[in-house]
Amino acid sequence: MNEVVNGILTADQLKIALSGRIDSVNAREVEEAIMKLAADAADRQIVLDLEQLSYISSAGLRVLLHLRKINPTLRLINVGSEVYEILDMTGFTQMMDVEKAYRVVSIEGCEEIGRGANGTIYRIDQDNVVKVYNNADALADIQHEREVAKLALILGVPTAISYDVVRVGNSYGSVFELLNARSFSKIIASEPEKLDWCVQEYVKMLKIIHSTVVPEGKLPDMRQTVLGWVDFMQDHLPKEAWEKLAALVEAVPHDDHMLHGDYHTKNLELQNDEVLLIDMDTLAVGHPVFELASIYNSFIGYSEYDHSVILSFQGFDYETGRTFWNKVLAAYLETDDPARIREVADKARIVGYTRMIRRSIRRKGLESEKGRAEIALWTKELLELLDKTETLLF
Repeated sequence: MNEVVNGILTADQLKIALSGRIDSVNAREVEEAIMKLAADAADRQIVLDLEQLSYISSAGLRVLLHLRKINPTLRLINVGSEVYEILDMTGFTQMMDVEKAYRVVSIEGCEEIGRGANGTIYRIDQDNVVKVYNNADALADIQHEREVAKLALILGVPTAISYDVVRVGNSYGSVFELLNARSFSKIIASEPEKLDWCVQEYVKMLKIIHSTVVPEGKLPDMRQTVLGWVDFMQDHLPKEAWEKLAALVEAVPHDDHMLHGDYHTKNLELQNDEVLLIDMDTLAVGHPVFELASIYNSFIGYSEYDHSVILSFQGFDYETGRTFWNKVLAAYLETDDPARIREVADKARIVGYTRMIRRSIRRKGLESEKGRAEIALWTKELLELLDKTETLLF
């Protein structure tokens, strides 16, 4: 039987669940029941839960329009695929807030294949992976990542594109098809003889990214992000050192070339002899020194005090990470000159240490013995580098 199921009234909203079908036979009855419940809702938002609604006709759509007139913030949630298709074709998804129902995916027992600032990637079967977002209200984040990944693909950067959005526990995830793909981290850990090949392909992809010019305003400016980190550091560095750091970053010119922002070996996948970039939510534009800083942190910086960190994160040991970083930087700069490599590495380390110190302090690093030791080490290195560096450009 078609019915309006209980209305649940809270301080902020009235939630009404609909089930069965709404068509010309029962549309008037349904509308009367909804309006009776709405009469007690005062100025509260009305939310219709359509999880159990299997069909809605044009008569039912008119009920929604009438309801929207008296409650302009009307929201529809848990909308099944068939009903969502009707709402989408008739323009209702543009007129009101419509949240599609998402299939549920479990990651219990699944292999972790990648981890970034905003989420973790798991293999859920032989063909597919899911990126689970840290933010429980991640739909806007997912939409952003899908848009920037599409932009990167259009601009010629090989990347996987999400084809589905799912519920994972209390959060959301994006599903990607990565058939039998293996991360570069796994290749390096299990086949160390392929390290030089991984370096070559890693740098090749990095140069594709850094040679890609992004239309103005499409991606955030990494320089502005780093200036925010610098502002945070004002209370944690000597005055002269902070002023030097701020001047160095401010002197880096705007650059419209693409940066990945989290470019480590877990975010590069080999699929059927094709290298694909994943985890695209950190895409930005800017000078490559900002990218190199992130790369340094991934392979050395975060593990500089505790060498076991990289093993738990990347799956290979600290010495392998250090070797990989040095080989990557030499290949990227196309030089074997140790002085040149060290010069550029030091510039990247200035930005890298700034990021790590800020991150640790924000995560209450000063409240633990290990955190204080890490911050002290990174601060010491940063101050020494600032004393001898006059520009971040190379």
